[in-house]
Amino acid sequence: MELMALSDRVADEGHDAESAIFAAHAAIAWDPELIDAAIAEIEGASSDAIGAIRFAGEAVAARLAAVKDALISARSTDVLDVTDRIARRLAGLPAEEELLPEPAIVVAVDIGPSLTATLPRERLLGIALEAGSATAHAAILARAYGIPAVVGVGGLLNALRAAGQDVELAIDGATGEVVIAPDDVDRARFDGRAAELQAARARDLKEASLQAVTADGTAVTLLANIGSPDEAAAAVALGAAGVGLFRTEFLFLERTTPPTEDEQAAAYRAAVAAFAGAPVTIRLLDVGGDKPIPYLPLPPEDNPFLGVRALRLAATRPDLFITQLRACYRAATAGPVKIMAPMIADARDAATLLRLAEEARAGLVAEGVPIGDLTLGVMLEIPSAVLTGRSWFDQIGFASLGTNDLLQYTLAVDRGNPALETYRDSLHPALLRLIRMAVESAAAAGIELSVCGEMAGDPAAALALTGLGIRSLSMSAPSLAAVRRSLRAVRLADLEREATAALDAQSATEIRARFERLLPA
Repeated sequence: MELMALSDRVADEGHDAESAIFAAHAAIAWDPELIDAAIAEIEGASSDAIGAIRFAGEAVAARLAAVKDALISARSTDVLDVTDRIARRLAGLPAEEELLPEPAIVVAVDIGPSLTATLPRERLLGIALEAGSATAHAAILARAYGIPAVVGVGGLLNALRAAGQDVELAIDGATGEVVIAPDDVDRARFDGRAAELQAARARDLKEASLQAVTADGTAVTLLANIGSPDEAAAAVALGAAGVGLFRTEFLFLERTTPPTEDEQAAAYRAAVAAFAGAPVTIRLLDVGGDKPIPYLPLPPEDNPFLGVRALRLAATRPDLFITQLRACYRAATAGPVKIMAPMIADARDAATLLRLAEEARAGLVAEGVPIGDLTLGVMLEIPSAVLTGRSWFDQIGFASLGTNDLLQYTLAVDRGNPALETYRDSLHPALLRLIRMAVESAAAAGIELSVCGEMAGDPAAALALTGLGIRSLSMSAPSLAAVRRSLRAVRLADLEREATAALDAQSATEIRARFERLLPA
């Protein structure tokens, strides 16, 4: 009953995918095999109910994990999740969704899928994790709902234990600062930042209708990166002229089966409708490698960033992409939709995208299903795609630079390794030269070129990109206002002069200093 009530509540909040997970968990809780195994453990080993249900869960999960069918083996995680919930209730402990009875910051090594989905957002003041990365559950939640989050805080739990019970914690999601037991000076400092942030948000909303036009009249289109339709309203309110990157992998994570075509079509259509005629760029599934999903078993890889991920999965699982493309064609009846394929290395990968899209379109047409038009494009995040693009860009409709991975692959800098932070500056001259090459190749092919990596939301980097010839930038919605103000304060001629000089510079530090001097006070 508890799980079904949770399923209904999550569904009422508009999260159908999570609702389905908890409905499935309710069915597992009543599974005769699980119940019989627990009873046998109590009778045979004289175990108590708590130990018996844990033993039964581990035994059933182990049998499921050994099954070769990927969908069945993936259920092992769900069984363990359910039996852990039952054991907690038997021990008199609260269910996960009851763990936050009052406003608080959640601190942990990491956060699992159930907790991520069920923590009450109205009482969640922030998240601080010892582990985590940009793809951690906490980071995903923070991006989607504007919750302050700091990840990768080594030694945090031990420091809190040493500080004693009921210790206060202050975090700043913008700077990554964490203060245990803040004193009056700390509180005043954090209160001041909070007040500044609130005032800045009010100013951002007030300026959202202003155009991103340089002082000498060059317009730049500012778009939003989103991870779910829920984020569309905030992006529209902050002045986004559409979506430059819809990260669809969030629809596929924390599930035991892939989302259906109908589920995907509904999600994409909701985002398209929210932007009322502005274009929405949907990135095809970008999982595998460092972003595994339980129902898609892949062999371990020594270097997953260079492994079988994103569109490379089409070689063995074309059904995932054809289903997604079918959903996109259906959503395009509600407004303009663009499709972007990630992990494109060369013309062969671009041809794979075109082939999959045609198969999806032809199937819908044969079935008489209404469809809209799609513009097919690629994400440029592998240097080889930029280096060879001039010979095949005329086969696609647009391209977008994914600067996060493009920087990683260009500089051999693991984006998940904090020890390499000093190397990770998107204004490195090598990256800027690749971007200039992409601009020239796109212009020769007559296609649009945008940037959708984190670089676009960095005001100094946004000025550099504009100087290099980029006229479309996509970023997280909170970054729109700062980039807009920066562009309105400069002349294109100055940006072009500095960008040309940057191509011959020796360091990112030198280049950043050039463009930071142009930022408004």
